[in-house]
Amino acid sequence: MRQLRQPRLAEIVAAKLRDDILEGRLTEGDSLPRQEHLFTEFRVSLPAVREAMRILETEGLVSVRRGNVGGAVVHLPTPQRIARTISMVLQTRRTTMADVSGALLHLEPTCVALCAERPDRAETTVPELRQVIAEQHEVLDDPKQYAMKARRFHEKIVETCGNETMIVIIGSLETIWTAHESTVWLEASLNEQAAPDSPVARKSLRAALRDHEKIVDAIEAGDSAAAVRLASAHLSATRRSSLESTKNHTVSTELLDNLDYGSSR
Repeated sequence: MRQLRQPRLAEIVAAKLRDDILEGRLTEGDSLPRQEHLFTEFRVSLPAVREAMRILETEGLVSVRRGNVGGAVVHLPTPQRIARTISMVLQTRRTTMADVSGALLHLEPTCVALCAERPDRAETTVPELRQVIAEQHEVLDDPKQYAMKARRFHEKIVETCGNETMIVIIGSLETIWTAHESTVWLEASLNEQAAPDSPVARKSLRAALRDHEKIVDAIEAGDSAAAVRLASAHLSATRRSSLESTKNHTVSTELLDNLDYGSSR
């Protein structure tokens, strides 16, 4: 019989710490005990502890600080962090933004339907979406800020759909699309004077905002069929303008670095 390979000590230490993080015993921003303490706790060699830290750092669950103030800080997995991994995979496959948009054209309306079908939508989904719409009204004269709030509306649809699996997976794709569309809207806003028919033209902004309001009205009424119909039509229209000159652009992980997660989440 073949002899089964015993897990390396570093993998055992990493597995225990990973479980502590994923089960909530360690939370975002917590500091792991110093390596000397882990060495004593697990009764393994210091190199094994260091390798365990490298494993967790590679997985994105900790960031290791070197020097006199060294230590490891915990980072919980989020759709935004997962988006980076997915983005890298898509980039290596030379996936176009039209392909990402096509996926969301099918997936996001499903989240809209789930929002409309939530029995607690009046206390959860609807207030969140109304708040984003109110923020859109406030920045209607600022195309750059409006674009950010408009994307936030679509992200919020996913975040409040109530299905955790879809929130994570589709939320990651929304983040990738937001990174792309943000650059498109920025370039369009810079050229607005020369291109009055750009996506950021005031008329287009008002039309998109009306679409958002109609979608939320349908969600609030619990009319999932109408909400899906409105969302599908809105997405098809807005994606045409965003993809007009960039449909062959491939996914770029670098664009994620320009997103400010803290201000929008």
